[in-house]
Amino acid sequence: MPDALYADPRLAPLYDSLDPDRSDLDPYLAMAEEFGARRVLDVGCGTGTFACLLAERGFDVVGVEPAAASLDVAKSKPFAERVRWVHGDATAVPAISADLAVMTANVAQVFLSDEDWGNALRCVHGALRRGGRFVFETRRPAVRAWERWTRENTLTEADVPGVGVVRAWCEVIEVAEPLVSFRWTYAFDADGTVLTSDSTLRFRDREEVDRSLRAAGFDVHDVRDAPDRPGREFVFVATRR
Repeated sequence: MPDALYADPRLAPLYDSLDPDRSDLDPYLAMAEEFGARRVLDVGCGTGTFACLLAERGFDVVGVEPAAASLDVAKSKPFAERVRWVHGDATAVPAISADLAVMTANVAQVFLSDEDWGNALRCVHGALRRGGRFVFETRRPAVRAWERWTRENTLTEADVPGVGVVRAWCEVIEVAEPLVSFRWTYAFDADGTVLTSDSTLRFRDREEVDRSLRAAGFDVHDVRDAPDRPGREFVFVATRR
């Protein structure tokens, strides 16, 4: 099930306001151009920022997202009418002979079991044309990013139109490597409401991801650094066999 941040109709519209800097998407836009892609599949598209950026640039885009509340936000954005939106998880990915499939942000880490991750990879494989690229990012476990997920380090505030001031912060609930669970808390100044969203991510090392891709029918073409987060993430570029 999607986390509350994406599925709760009151929380999903806050996502973009509380995290307005999406410069992390710039390398993905650049790679879509680099690889000469025309049809792009965005798996776990969330509130649709990347899908709409692609559509604005003339790409044929399919966005897949399991959280209906996030899709509602996505469909309200400029250029959303040019995107084919699919409500569902990775198993809902259509066989569209895409040139490029992407999982931005934390999407690749939400698949906690080997079975779920393997199923997701096979679904992406089936959606790509032969020779199509699959690009995604995953945090380097050795960096131990979760050690900085404290209220002091993550506290943010935004004045959201129609909602008022909302403050949000993150705290780790449990570390049982390779799984890390954490909670985001959202405090609404307008009426004093406090809502929470719990999440768990799996931290896979480079060798584990490499093996899983090859088992699913991909060749690892490259492993890059995230330009905006140097040394903190792996950006995998795989090719469908």
